[in-house]
Amino acid sequence: MGRIHVLSEHVANKIAAGEVVERPASVVKELLENSLDAGATRIRVNVEAGGKKLIEVIDNGCGMLRDDALLAFERHATSKLKNPEDLLSIATLGFRGEALPSIAAVSRLRLETRAEEDASGTVIEIAGGRILSVEEAGLPPGTSLTIRDLFFNTPARKKFLKAESTELSHIASLVTHYALAHPDKHWELHTTSNAVLVAAPVPTHSERIYQVFGKETLDQLVPLAATMKLEHVGLPQPPPWSKKREEEGWEPAVPGELRLHGFVSKPEVQKLNRNSIFIFVNGRLIRDRLILHALTEAYRNIMPPTVFPIVLLFLEMPFTEVDVNVHPSKTEVRFRQSSFLHDFVRDGVRAALMKARPAPAFAAEIKAGPTATPALSPALNPQGATVAEDPGELGVTDKDFPVFGLIHPNAPQQSQKLPFQDGGFAVHGNAAVGAAQMAPQAFGGHVAPPAEFVPEKDDSCSLPVEPGDEEMDLSSLASLQPLGQIRDSFILAVNPQGLWIIDQHVAHERVLFEKVLRQRMEMRVESQRLLMPIIVELSPQQQIIFAEIQEELERNGFEAEPFGTRTIAVKTAPAGVDTSEVEKMLQELLDQFEREEQQLNLEKIRTRIAASIACHAAIKINTPLDQAKMTWLLKELSHAQYPMSCPHGRPVVLRYSVKDIQKAFKRI
Repeated sequence: MGRIHVLSEHVANKIAAGEVVERPASVVKELLENSLDAGATRIRVNVEAGGKKLIEVIDNGCGMLRDDALLAFERHATSKLKNPEDLLSIATLGFRGEALPSIAAVSRLRLETRAEEDASGTVIEIAGGRILSVEEAGLPPGTSLTIRDLFFNTPARKKFLKAESTELSHIASLVTHYALAHPDKHWELHTTSNAVLVAAPVPTHSERIYQVFGKETLDQLVPLAATMKLEHVGLPQPPPWSKKREEEGWEPAVPGELRLHGFVSKPEVQKLNRNSIFIFVNGRLIRDRLILHALTEAYRNIMPPTVFPIVLLFLEMPFTEVDVNVHPSKTEVRFRQSSFLHDFVRDGVRAALMKARPAPAFAAEIKAGPTATPALSPALNPQGATVAEDPGELGVTDKDFPVFGLIHPNAPQQSQKLPFQDGGFAVHGNAAVGAAQMAPQAFGGHVAPPAEFVPEKDDSCSLPVEPGDEEMDLSSLASLQPLGQIRDSFILAVNPQGLWIIDQHVAHERVLFEKVLRQRMEMRVESQRLLMPIIVELSPQQQIIFAEIQEELERNGFEAEPFGTRTIAVKTAPAGVDTSEVEKMLQELLDQFEREEQQLNLEKIRTRIAASIACHAAIKINTPLDQAKMTWLLKELSHAQYPMSCPHGRPVVLRYSVKDIQKAFKRI
């Protein structure tokens, strides 16, 4: 008997489900795309337990006849492809015929559908891929799909699902994305307790952004529009566009034309992750490293490389120029002319940024540090000196994935000269790291003297080197004597071990971080009542995260309550945090938790909140300190449990021993 055999349909469907259905959000994505292809103008999503118990998608699309409804659950059954040539010009969001049978194989599914021309509707119930019943019923035109107990028959898959709040956040993000891409349709997302998103139809994308994210976000965005004739780069002309898609309201680019439009954020708007980058190709939500790299290149030397902008980008091109049949999930695509598309996106985004922010104003207002740590704002060099002319020397590197940390760690940067800058201003980054980079030349003896000059060793001028000079002794911080400040940002201090440079902001940040954690453990956190409540607008994902961490926020000095559908009113904030920083701090905390894949535990929430409070309450750079204040700060730092780095991992102090200084002066 042979060893090779054909898998049963039941097993094959479960394997396909592993490719198509990764999590509850994958189910929602497939069903939403089917609703859009059916011409629906109203789409409602109901979710229970983050989609683990219930997912319901209701639309008013064209619906299905009884025979079509039964055939839809056969593998590779679709109404959108008829011959192999159709694969070269796919005009629909769903086309593989794998979604419904894959979902039905790992859930309890109920389909209710009626075509407008049919007198009665059809109800089909399926459990684990087996049809249980098929009935007629009186139904409105459209389709309703109810998915219960996802992965009930594959417990291994169910075990790998994340927390309910995490899964719900992914669903909310997905529905938000498609609501942004299709502003002419009515969208709703409901949980058992509240309406996460209700977006009525609007005529433009900008009005949709206002609906979902609010006026403040819309004001921070720059509109973008660019068009390119494809024949200019030798590309073949595409076939005629799908008449069906045009009848459904789709507005394709002119045949042979590549169109780019959307919104990008101003350089001072900086996010800690890529969750605010939405890319659509012919109305399809995608993830593509090529376009992400083009966006990184567009913001190069304008924004620090480890923070990310807000981007809502729409690419429209002939269907023959993009292959969406790369992966069953249909989120990955391939472009026929990838290098040309990369440059087109890069140049289009950069041109929009340059047009919105002229060079003179931009040079004066650019921020070298992200808004996550506004205290580390740059200082302009009045002399206009620059360290590097070549962008490759600026330490700006491409990042494929976001940086994970409590609050975004500022990317150390040398002074940077912007390529479009006429006045010669230099933008300075973290001066502590700059001092570290210059230290070998200033103190380490790495600058060799001329070959003909050989200094004579003079032992009478050498200082004795103590045995413990080369050992880093944390207790020695208590003996530091402050001498002054460098640019009102870095404290110079000395003790018998040598010369010390202390970053006053991160030093105070470490002190406050440990203080907040102690007070939280003792349940005596200090707070301040605000004169006027601060109104904060939240996105649908942020609403879910806020509800999860609200209790811990209250224990750390916050008092906030719902104020309208998508806003909260903050009445009390932690002591020491300036009122102008409260909203920024909350938004940063929600951004950090939004990217979490693992379930949030109390310790992680508590630590991140403490780090954020410390960051925003700490002494800022460019702040003059008198002798008493510097002495107090150094004394408090010496009492810290771990005074050598801040909660985000940045160094607090740099030490140059007596031996290093003697080497620099050629005394040893």
